[in-house]
Amino acid sequence: MAIVINMPRLSDTMEEGTVAAWLKKVGDKVEEGDILAEIETDKATMEFESFNEGTLLHIGVQEGETTKVDELLAIIGDEGEDITSLLSGGGNASEEVKEEAAPTTNTDAQAEESADVALPEGVIVVTMPRLSDTMEEGTVATWLKKVGDTVEEGDILAEIETDKATMEFESFQSGTLLHVGLQEGESAKVDALLAIIGPAGTDVADVASNFKVVSGTTKTEEAPKKEAPKVEAPKAEVKQTSAKPSKPATSSNGGRLFASPLAKKIAEEKGINLSHVQGSGENGRIIKFDVENFVPASSGASVGKFVPTGQEDFDEVANSQMRKAIAKALTNSKFSAPHYYLNVEFDMENAIAFRKQFNSIPDTKISYNDMVVKACALALKQHPQVNSQWFADKMRLNNHVHVGVAVAVPDGLVVPVVKFANEQSLPQIGAAVKELAGKARNKKLTPAEMEGSTFTVSNLGMFGIESFTSIINQPNSAILSVGNIIEKPVVKEGEIVVGHTMKLSLACDHRTIDGATGAQFLQTLKGYIENPVTMLV
Repeated sequence: MAIVINMPRLSDTMEEGTVAAWLKKVGDKVEEGDILAEIETDKATMEFESFNEGTLLHIGVQEGETTKVDELLAIIGDEGEDITSLLSGGGNASEEVKEEAAPTTNTDAQAEESADVALPEGVIVVTMPRLSDTMEEGTVATWLKKVGDTVEEGDILAEIETDKATMEFESFQSGTLLHVGLQEGESAKVDALLAIIGPAGTDVADVASNFKVVSGTTKTEEAPKKEAPKVEAPKAEVKQTSAKPSKPATSSNGGRLFASPLAKKIAEEKGINLSHVQGSGENGRIIKFDVENFVPASSGASVGKFVPTGQEDFDEVANSQMRKAIAKALTNSKFSAPHYYLNVEFDMENAIAFRKQFNSIPDTKISYNDMVVKACALALKQHPQVNSQWFADKMRLNNHVHVGVAVAVPDGLVVPVVKFANEQSLPQIGAAVKELAGKARNKKLTPAEMEGSTFTVSNLGMFGIESFTSIINQPNSAILSVGNIIEKPVVKEGEIVVGHTMKLSLACDHRTIDGATGAQFLQTLKGYIENPVTMLV
């Protein structure tokens, strides 16, 4: 019978999704595991895999269109099946599907009880793990072991890409890797067959071939398909198309070229040769961004060609789901928290000399931002009101200090967190910030590394910005904006001399931080920044 496919929730904050590309057309055959479409969420563009087999009978959301989670996305069923009642809202197939798909806990015992083929002695079936609270499927980014390798308990089997990050998956069993159920780059639902481990030489072909995930329940036998009466649909409803087998793209040196399906589709539409495009994805994979921003090499300017001027022109770019999520969060913060700003300018002469002397130590290098993070952490311990968080029914005064450091990435802004920053040395803070920023730019941050901040630092000084204000990262009560160190005339002891200063702006939530409290925090911060040796005491 026909199965209703709804817009999936591919991230914990996703409320709606945009169809970036359909990989199947109405009338196409769909196998379990086929990629139906690429869905743009608030965090990334992700491949959406079919967990059903049949014919794609209807597409409810066209490419570029957006709909809310759990709204109709597509219908899959038998070729020619009448789906009029489903489209008119009279059917209850979607309810039946939800009832059948009620998730059950998978255990090896359940798999064995439902199996026609018993597991050989010592053989363990490893399924796709749930590595985050919102994870529904995972992609094997890299295998760290190959078939035939010995696996010890605690060894890293593979790197699994979830809806939030790429994470290492550790083996909890010892034995020999006998079978790999997913190749690198392939995706499957949580609890699907990932690998089989057991004694060397054990034949597990029957186990692998009969292992299925049926409606969320792991079984080692094929689920019986329900037959439904076939009703011939109008010809306009189903278009039969024959898919042409595509050859894998190759690079200029003849090697395999890796590109996402959406990147290939856009390249084909624009007539771009992918072998000329430099990939920015993992392992050099070409993604949508690379194709859309590809500029072909110039073949020389034409001589004497008239180019009209004064012509109005513009490009319209649809808001990405991540950009929508950022806009929603910042709008909520700006209009729910009564912001006010305290602006200061610090003398940086001692800080410059301190950093130069500190970095003269072999294998040691700290930045001005590391010094600001450390100074904030120490000052926050003395002013817990600034280290507070506002909730609807209470105010939380944090005794620990977790400093969030804003990092710009191509898709938006993320805030990894330096935990217990007040207890860490300057080199430790520098190493932590460098590692977290690198993970952020490579989309390797784990959810735990982005949670729990009690205060945030945003530094645009490295981009030459002299001063700016920021929006509070809720539920925190304050965020510090750090500008560039500038050289300018200053007055010292009645004389005008050349000096170096830095402007900072503290955005405060007036519900938790009064003006005098914020000013006192900045006075303490000034003492640490202008006399950085006091941070070592």
